[in-house]
Amino acid sequence: MERREFLLKTALMGTAFAFPVSNLFAQVQENPFTPLRRNVGTFVGQGGTIGWLVNKEAVVLVDSQFPDSAQTCLTGLEQKTSLPFNLLINTHHHKDHTSGNPVFKPKVKHIVAQENVPGLMRSGSDKKDNELALPDTVFKTSWKQNVGDETVHLNYYGPAHTGGDSVIYFEKANVAHMGDLVFNRAYPFIDRPGGASITNWIKVLEQAANNLPDDALFIFGHGNSNYGITGTKKDLRMMQHYLTALLEYTQKGVDAGTPKDELMKIKTLKGFKEFDAPGWSLPLSANIEVAYAELTAT
Repeated sequence: MERREFLLKTALMGTAFAFPVSNLFAQVQENPFTPLRRNVGTFVGQGGTIGWLVNKEAVVLVDSQFPDSAQTCLTGLEQKTSLPFNLLINTHHHKDHTSGNPVFKPKVKHIVAQENVPGLMRSGSDKKDNELALPDTVFKTSWKQNVGDETVHLNYYGPAHTGGDSVIYFEKANVAHMGDLVFNRAYPFIDRPGGASITNWIKVLEQAANNLPDDALFIFGHGNSNYGITGTKKDLRMMQHYLTALLEYTQKGVDAGTPKDELMKIKTLKGFKEFDAPGWSLPLSANIEVAYAELTAT
């Protein structure tokens, strides 16, 4: 558990990780709200990317970051609209995506997540349920709701980055929030104690890619400063290819009897040098260590 917490804190230190290069960081900090398509946009602060929908009848948020940046986001949204907030959706349980829940809870009608998320939030915290602001609406595999003139879809395809990752799709806007199912050209945090499966993560990305339109715009939980936090299906496929290469490299070493420590010495995988993102402190070795554990589990 101590190692899990160490890796989690290392991987999720906030904005410096998502945007380590000063130019992009300065741009998003000056104007953290970025409109994308048809009333849907992003907010960048401290933690995983927040998605938002603000139309004439409804307000929806995807993820809540940490309390301070959540308050900044809330203040900014209240300047955009006087409407009550319909939904806060948590893509998964990690603290850089849910610690701001208590800030938004008095404002939102419901907090929604996959059914495994409340338990995972509890297991990673010593706070009481009301202090965590746990989701009050949960689903098993799929959920949807009309919000104003938009329809929001949530889908769970099985364990991946964690045991409770949702893909959120704004149908009319044709925008999908992937949460941490995609670290855009950066070594991902793989929460094995929290239910992660690299093998199934690859399948989850395949299902998401197959189920969403080719011209969908994607929001990612974190991103290399050279590539950003939004992209296309091509970026989603790149994440899938990286995870496949990670397993193939590790499996080859396991089959050859190469010690884990030797496998972990490489700095980049062939063809995926860009995942060694500037300013990003989670190394490839951490991914190899989790892949080795998964492949050698009995």
